[in-house]
Amino acid sequence: MDRLDDDALAIHVGEDVVKVRQEVRDRARALGFSLIDQTKIVTAASELARNILDYGGGGIVKLEAVESGSRRGLKLIFRDEGPGIADIEQALKDGFTTGSGLGLGLGGAKRLSNEFEIASKPGEGTTVMIVRWKNP
Repeated sequence: MDRLDDDALAIHVGEDVVKVRQEVRDRARALGFSLIDQTKIVTAASELARNILDYGGGGIVKLEAVESGSRRGLKLIFRDEGPGIADIEQALKDGFTTGSGLGLGLGGAKRLSNEFEIASKPGEGTTVMIVRWKNP
């Protein structure tokens, strides 16, 4: 896995998904996330990294500690230049897949996050942003 800079990791092979999971866990732990919140954001990150690899042909994730008032959180931005998603609403439905997976990745990542945004255009790739806020 290439470390593009201190806050960005490349995702090109299966081993990179494992490394993304570890980096997200380390960042969440450093921010003082509970074990439950660490598990939620690591699971969401794993699903999104796997999607980038399987459907987007590889890409990057940017990691950023964020604050809003007294809240602290972890923001992750996943980006690929793959084929894109033609119908985002359908892609977020549990059970929908264009591959061999269970079709729980995008919807599951959304449920595990406090904030979730997705932008995609066929032929131009996909960007997914999630934020998990530390519970007080």
